[in-house]
Amino acid sequence: MAIPGNSNASSFFFILMDLPGLENAHCWTAIPICSIYVLSVLGNITIMYIVKSVSSLHTPMYLFLSMLSMADLGLSASTLPSMVAVFLLGQRKIGASTCFSQLFFIHTFSVIESAVLLAMAFDRCVAIQKPLRYASILTTKRIKAIGLTVVTRSAVLHLPLPVLLGRLQFQPVSALSHSYCVHPDVLRLSRSSTLVNSGLGLFVLLSTLGMDAVLILLSYVLILKTVLSIASNADRLKAFNTCISHICAVLLFYTPLVSLSMIHRFGTKKLPAHVYMLLSYMHFLMPPMLNPIVYSIKTKEIRVRILRILHPKKL
Repeated sequence: MAIPGNSNASSFFFILMDLPGLENAHCWTAIPICSIYVLSVLGNITIMYIVKSVSSLHTPMYLFLSMLSMADLGLSASTLPSMVAVFLLGQRKIGASTCFSQLFFIHTFSVIESAVLLAMAFDRCVAIQKPLRYASILTTKRIKAIGLTVVTRSAVLHLPLPVLLGRLQFQPVSALSHSYCVHPDVLRLSRSSTLVNSGLGLFVLLSTLGMDAVLILLSYVLILKTVLSIASNADRLKAFNTCISHICAVLLFYTPLVSLSMIHRFGTKKLPAHVYMLLSYMHFLMPPMLNPIVYSIKTKEIRVRILRILHPKKL
């Protein structure tokens, strides 16, 4: 990704952080990291393949699930290059332009995933509150429009970040806090004023992840209100059970994100380095790997299709 007007970016580079205390054990740390990426790619591609190939799954719930898998693949692909360089090749040096491009894609796909989780919450809300109008409200045309809006919003809001970072002054060599580039981590290393960058970063955070989290919470308040109004306990359990997978996905995504954001905003010096690293890895690596597993376990249609792929003669 070219950074317009970013000639300053060729004069400095960053040093990526390895796991504290394990800097010389690249061969061993590469094994779990690569395993996570392999599981993430296989799991999300499997989900997308099943949804695409089975016509009965071309419903809003599964189309949004496919979008979530696409976002997970994009997030994994965004962090993969520098992670492989650090843990597999032992190369910790990254150019400024490459770093700025990486943080653009990491934040873009992270916000896309957040927006898809919001769309999935809306889907569950409509399915439980207005089951008879569900198909007429969430038509295929509207789902495509939602997907386009999600991608456009994220890309447009994050495009200024690498451009503004290229106008800042940095030390010729600056050490980052972990093995990939994210905006707050790069920003703290600047030698010049970061008021505009910080303001924009905070605005993007609040208008995307912050707003999405509030709307997801509101959706579940409405869902809970509707579920509690159902007379039968069996029907209540059945309605709530359709939301379990989504709740797990939301918790997997937002729990480490909120913790990591608080650490970035209020300082990291009081916490050990490995705590910071663990939270950052949990946010960027765990959801793409665990989301397909959660949906495979909790969603009968997906689980049956996977079993048919693994054991075609038995089913």
